[in-house]
Amino acid sequence: MIDISASVMQFLLAFVVLGPLVGAAAALLPAPPGLRGSSPDQAVLRHGVTVTGTILLAAVVLAIGFDHDHPSKMQATTDISWIPALDVRIHLGVDGISLPLLVLTALLTFLCALYSYFNMPAGPSPKAFVALLLVLESGTLATFAVLDLLLFFLAFEIVLIPMYFLIARWGGEARQPAAWKFILYTLLGSVVMLLGLLLIGLEAGTFDMVALATDNGRGLTTSVQVIAVLAIGLGLAVKTPMWPLHTWLPDAHTAAPTVGSVLLAGVLLKMGTYGFVRIVLPVAPDGMQTFAPYLAAFAVVGIIYGSLACLALARSGAGGDLKRLIAYSSVGHMGFVLLGIATMTPTGVNGALFANIAHGLITGLLFFLVGAVKDRYGTADLDTLAGATGAALYGRAPRLGGLLAFAAVASLGLPGLAGFWGEMLALFGAFDPADGLSRPAFLTFMAIGAFGTLLTAAYLLVVVRRVCMGARPQAHDEQWAEPLADVRAYEFAAWTPLVALTVIAGLWPAVLLGLTDPAVQQLLAGGKS
Repeated sequence: MIDISASVMQFLLAFVVLGPLVGAAAALLPAPPGLRGSSPDQAVLRHGVTVTGTILLAAVVLAIGFDHDHPSKMQATTDISWIPALDVRIHLGVDGISLPLLVLTALLTFLCALYSYFNMPAGPSPKAFVALLLVLESGTLATFAVLDLLLFFLAFEIVLIPMYFLIARWGGEARQPAAWKFILYTLLGSVVMLLGLLLIGLEAGTFDMVALATDNGRGLTTSVQVIAVLAIGLGLAVKTPMWPLHTWLPDAHTAAPTVGSVLLAGVLLKMGTYGFVRIVLPVAPDGMQTFAPYLAAFAVVGIIYGSLACLALARSGAGGDLKRLIAYSSVGHMGFVLLGIATMTPTGVNGALFANIAHGLITGLLFFLVGAVKDRYGTADLDTLAGATGAALYGRAPRLGGLLAFAAVASLGLPGLAGFWGEMLALFGAFDPADGLSRPAFLTFMAIGAFGTLLTAAYLLVVVRRVCMGARPQAHDEQWAEPLADVRAYEFAAWTPLVALTVIAGLWPAVLLGLTDPAVQQLLAGGKS
């Protein structure tokens, strides 16, 4: 790419992580004279777009300056002593595993801020909304950038409070129970995870994730690794979410505002799977090998369960909510990510990381589109949308209908689009799992996962048929006859990057795999190239 000095790279990464926090504090201050626009609300929403846009620009420059010839090397590193007594350090860095997630987070947050500028969700002051959005961004970016176990935990927890308030204050019906369910599940999981992180740090004598990965579990007994993987894995599994710890997710997605659902699906779920790859796999490989078959089993059950739940919601007369259906689809898609991780092979883990990014792009787009449908029709109820005439998006809003169909076929894993590669590589990894894992068991998991892809195609095609097709409403049909706005300019601006990246990742997967594969190979080899 381009040669950027190490000090500038360090500054860029620190700015990407801390910049949103400064922006959040500034959002709560009065707007300076001359920048207030037509109203204070407009000024603070514009501030959110400016800050998230600046962070995205810095993340892109960081990616351009990244040494793509050595993606397994930690770059833009900062390492400062913070709590000497515990050897806790402010340690930041990025490699080929974390860089794509950093850019994805910055991109989705910017698109959400841009979308909110024109379509602010109903609720309290925009000041609080923008501040919470920026705190959420900072916590998520920090999760993917920190290299200390305790800092990872702190960043992991920072995102819970802003997401709780985004659901509870700007959400739809039943937002309070959904927000409480979200916070209780994730907090309980985090308490167990903290115990596992402390066990590893105290037993190994360091909380440094790079040193622990290089040691590759040699300083930890097998029993310590087993206990640590169980504790950390439970906390990460709640956030992922893994079946049967997923029950908070459909409620949270259904109640959340559109941008909340986009960030929850596109970014927050990735924090759990990232923790498995960054911490559990390299730090406690013996413990991971013990639990890998169980993780794979839960993963494929989640794939089938999520698909069957979506089929049940999609059928006529079920009264299914379209947002809830997309939420259940995430349970299935994240099952493929967990299956890839459970194989403990470079092929499977690369597939998991690719599926992470693909899911963030495609499901983020799906939630944007479902939010637009709900804004236009006043409901996301599938039976209402597919009434006597059907929503008939192809006829009433052809661009919106076409985008919804595109996102659906991308989500079902159509070859040539981003959703295909991650699932395929995860299944290939299950075909030949790591040494020490039962191949017959993983072949069974592979077959079940492959069947899940058929169920996924079934429910998404049913959704497209019911929502996009149907006769064009007649003039005497008052409920549906009024003009329906097609894709608006700000929607086009917010959705086009996701469409473009979905196509690029599908046609040119080497762009992403070229980053992740060397880093994964080194991670699984215990820090050795």
